[in-house]
Amino acid sequence: MSDFDRRKFLKSTGAVAALGGLGVFGLGTNRHAFAQSDAATDQPEVIQKTIPSTGETIPAVGLGSWITFNVGNDIELRKQCADVMSAFFRSGGRMIDSSPMYGSAQDVIGYGLDALGAHNKVFSTDKVWTSGDGASQITETSERWKVQKFDLLQVHNLLGINENLPLLFRMKDAGQLRYVGVTTSHGRRTEDLIAVMKNERLDFVQVTYNPVDRKVEDYLLPLAYDRGIAVIINRPFRGGSLPERLEGEPLPEFARELEVKSWAQLILKYLISHPAVTCPIPATTKPAHAMENMAAATGALPDEKMREQIAAVIGVLV
Repeated sequence: MSDFDRRKFLKSTGAVAALGGLGVFGLGTNRHAFAQSDAATDQPEVIQKTIPSTGETIPAVGLGSWITFNVGNDIELRKQCADVMSAFFRSGGRMIDSSPMYGSAQDVIGYGLDALGAHNKVFSTDKVWTSGDGASQITETSERWKVQKFDLLQVHNLLGINENLPLLFRMKDAGQLRYVGVTTSHGRRTEDLIAVMKNERLDFVQVTYNPVDRKVEDYLLPLAYDRGIAVIINRPFRGGSLPERLEGEPLPEFARELEVKSWAQLILKYLISHPAVTCPIPATTKPAHAMENMAAATGALPDEKMREQIAAVIGVLV
């Protein structure tokens, strides 16, 4: 990538220009940085983010399933997960992310989609995670979700990338898949990920990012923005450790401008206000937390100055 004006990057977004020319990181908070959904008039409008490769928009907060949906065949726990999904959909959410690595999570998602009649509501997002027969694994994943065609499949942690990425591209070309992506987590295999981003026509990339783990701000996020690659954020709460360590700490005074009610909402607003970020995917076992997370994708977003304040305060407290 050529020399990149980082400040120009942080202040630019196509959606802003379409909505009156206000920069995402202009002065003060920003209530109109991104397109809004056609939500019911009695509910706040959910911020939508654009998938660069097609122009399609999706809600700015999704739902992860790592650990939280790995509940086996326990019917009560499956119903609890379905309740989380119901709260998520009612609040305007769409993207649910899983993986063959996540134990029974795929089956639990399929159970929930059936129970809720929500196959037409979900932006189905999963992964291929094998150095063996990727096609067979994808078939099994489809059966577990009970879906015929995924919105997005990703090569999980770049495993079997040389075989699995061409497989996903063939599926997309054949109309069997809508979007192709790759994932990493915990900042691993950064150089390999950069090489794939530079050389392949990816629709999505998934990386770890939060107010403490900010390394992707230096190069990966600008590269994704420059290449027109949508960005999913995993571990937005560091596996839940950030809200746990911040519990009991008062929210900073400046957060009043954002009308947030929790540290979790403040962290999510920090993430979705970045113009390269498409959708964080926090996981939860509680319907109330799913609704709280989705509420972060409404109303004002922090400007550049406030983003730095958020990161600084959290960095001191944790």
